[in-house]
Amino acid sequence: MSSDLKSSNSVSANPKQWQVGLVGYGEVGRILAEDLHKEGIAVSAYDIKLEGVAGDPLRAHAREHGVRLAGSHEELAAGSDLVISAVTASQTGRVADACAGAIRAGAWFLDFNSASPGAKQRAAARIDGAGGRYVEGAVMTSVPPYRIRVPLLLGGPGAAELAPLLVALGFDARVSSDTLGVASAVKMCRSVMIKGLEAMVIESFTTARAYGVEDAVLASLKETFPGIDWEKQGAYFFQRVIEHGRRRSEEVREVAETVREAGLNPWSAAGTAERQGWVADLADAGVFGTRGETGFARSADWRTEADRILATLKKG
Repeated sequence: MSSDLKSSNSVSANPKQWQVGLVGYGEVGRILAEDLHKEGIAVSAYDIKLEGVAGDPLRAHAREHGVRLAGSHEELAAGSDLVISAVTASQTGRVADACAGAIRAGAWFLDFNSASPGAKQRAAARIDGAGGRYVEGAVMTSVPPYRIRVPLLLGGPGAAELAPLLVALGFDARVSSDTLGVASAVKMCRSVMIKGLEAMVIESFTTARAYGVEDAVLASLKETFPGIDWEKQGAYFFQRVIEHGRRRSEEVREVAETVREAGLNPWSAAGTAERQGWVADLADAGVFGTRGETGFARSADWRTEADRILATLKKG
């Protein structure tokens, strides 16, 4: 797109009149699309999965919820007042690069991705250098329970200006810092603990099940941390990692990069990424059932999934 054409576009001061473009039409993208559409916001989306058979469910969802599907990153960026990038962590820079060539002058680019501060700064340089306005967004907990109201920290020079506009769209957004990378650092440091705890629970509980000592282990954990329902938490962690382990493993590799950027060796984060990825491999191999079916990754008892893991290990 030429610079003359880009400069002829303007972004409305009223966010309710915006065209919101979603890059990434996975779980998060679809939730945002549904909630924005309910508020009467015009939504478009692009996902690389739309280019194949895997895109059939995405196209059906888009038809149901009034979402216009774009044919490329460039097409989406060219028609959007606000671009929200919600892809896997490894695609953060590539999406920024793909959108930068077509982004409208003054259009907002909200980066939802779980990437390191350094990765966010590089992405910002591409978008801002092309005339867009980049803001990092750190999603501070799992999206599905909160949907569009998930706690969201914003960072960067444009964060204070964008925050009230996002609130008007239904987001629970607040400014973390006007310095780019701070919000992401908060998210990444939190993920050392949260994603690490998921991996430790799966490793600990499955090993305990193998030795037949799970009841004693759970009793000891309850005594030490009485505020946590370890049965319920264990089931939830197994569910989330089985369903989203691939994305989580990529995110934790970005966490490890964040730790490296601080000058530390990311021993814990690196191990977490391996465990999350390992569970994702098992899920892809059908160990936990067929992905996409109703009961997949929904067992209320973590022992069911631990037994499946152990049975697979015995076969191997």
